[in-house]
Amino acid sequence: MTQGFGLSATARTALLHRLSKRRAEAEAGPAESPGRDLATLPGIRDLEMVREAGEALGLESPYFRPHDGIAGAHSSIGGRDFVNFASYNYLGLNGDARVAAAAKAAIDRHGVSASASRLASGERPVHAALETALAAHYGAEACLAFVSGHATNVTVVGHLLGPRDLVVHDQLIHNSVAEGARLSGARRIAFPHNDWQAAERELIAHRRRHGRALLVIEGHYSMDGDLPALEHFTTLARRHDALLMVDEAHSLGVLGATGRGIAEQCNVAADQVDIWMGTLSKTLSACGGYIAGRQRLIDLLRHSAPGFVYSVGLAPPLAAAALESLHILHAEPWRVAALQANAQLFLSLARAAGFDTGGSAGLGIVPVILGSSVLAARMAAALFEAGVNVQPILFPVVPERSARLRFFLSAEHSAEDIGQAISAMVAARDGAAALRLKAS
Repeated sequence: MTQGFGLSATARTALLHRLSKRRAEAEAGPAESPGRDLATLPGIRDLEMVREAGEALGLESPYFRPHDGIAGAHSSIGGRDFVNFASYNYLGLNGDARVAAAAKAAIDRHGVSASASRLASGERPVHAALETALAAHYGAEACLAFVSGHATNVTVVGHLLGPRDLVVHDQLIHNSVAEGARLSGARRIAFPHNDWQAAERELIAHRRRHGRALLVIEGHYSMDGDLPALEHFTTLARRHDALLMVDEAHSLGVLGATGRGIAEQCNVAADQVDIWMGTLSKTLSACGGYIAGRQRLIDLLRHSAPGFVYSVGLAPPLAAAALESLHILHAEPWRVAALQANAQLFLSLARAAGFDTGGSAGLGIVPVILGSSVLAARMAAALFEAGVNVQPILFPVVPERSARLRFFLSAEHSAEDIGQAISAMVAARDGAAALRLKAS
């Protein structure tokens, strides 16, 4: 690896020259019709620029590293044990013997795949059992499970709205919601992060010119680890005749004293939210997504949402694993308490060490904001060398000034694991500062 966390002035100038030249070539576009030339596909040249920058900085890509086994609080990568902060296994249920047994029993009974669309011929009893349990979790009338969390938002938002409608969402909303809104053709307006007053100003200004309005927020934002003031969003949704949708992907099993999510965290009745969305791939240790709400909504989606009607049904072992995980969540709230205690410990130690953790609530996700993609990439590489696996989040995923390391905590992390990570960050930061001082 290149020494230090920065570049010399000469190296920086050379790198910027190469990247700016490549950017200019990309913006100029092909001289002729691209035809079958894959090199002209949107994003290809940006990807090549990122790779070139990594090579110039002497950094290996931190992405797509193969894990040798279960990625929990620890994971084996290339035969070496790492403290792992790059997994959504919040409650440690991926790998739990009871969850594995439920999945294996489903395979023995139904096989690995549903083999068809559930509408056509793919329904299995475990699908209904999972949906009934999730509906009960939210006190909702019904629920519908999909094969992908991302596809859930795309197909539901894209299907429920049309060109005459309005989508108002937090500016940090997940890509899946933005893609669903784009698919729908509805007018899409983003409001400043977690600013319910700004959301209301947008509704006041635009609501009357549209048919249906959808207000979308997340229960726990995965880039920042912060929360919305749910009580304010429920009030303004009703005041402006808008449907309120909450994405619980990172809040189920993480927020609230017993892990029931943002409604429990904010002491808001769950029926104040019209559309509950969540994923099966995090706390519930499976794969897929779900929508919970009123029976009429679920009936409509079940019979007409393209991402459900024209997709194979959720694999039976995944449905069984998610159902068993949900049962364990309800039966063992100590897991939620352990997760939240670990997140609070990490947050307090990181702040005490002088790191910027933004607005994280310290409930499951803690970012360490470094303000430079180069610095974030180098810090992640240094931590990996020290036996700590954490992913950098770089421009353009976040603004350059907000480049960060993103730590996902687990109920299974120990105080020693957390201390090791903080110590590694401090050592990397201090070592870089000493090298910069020596160079100057």
